[in-house]
Amino acid sequence: MTTARDLMTPGAECVGENETLVLAARKMRDLDVGALPICGEDNRLKGMLTDRDIVVKCIADGGDPTKATAGSFGQGKPVTIGADDSIEEALQTMEAHQVRRLPVIDGHDLVGMLAQADVVQAMPGRAGGTVSDISEPS
Repeated sequence: MTTARDLMTPGAECVGENETLVLAARKMRDLDVGALPICGEDNRLKGMLTDRDIVVKCIADGGDPTKATAGSFGQGKPVTIGADDSIEEALQTMEAHQVRRLPVIDGHDLVGMLAQADVVQAMPGRAGGTVSDISEPS
């Protein structure tokens, strides 16, 4: 059985919940990613922050990204997948929550990120359905 750990990108970096959106944006640029997990002072996952969150929910609304913190954009309980969960379960989680990226956790530790593209590459027969099911508005 292929697991999330087998396909994830290991060593995911977090943005701290008290870091500004400017620092988060720079980290995204430097890492060439469009989303970062938000981690708290206790190193536990607090949410996810996307480049779109920064632009649409802060800048477009007249917010100041030099003052707004990443933690203020982590909404609700983050959707995650266990490192030893199957790829099929990861796919079902992505579809059910309509997310393209899942933080991979082992216990309470963030160990990587699993992207829709990682799953689609591993399951080419499901690619079309996967993309449309994840992207479909609820």
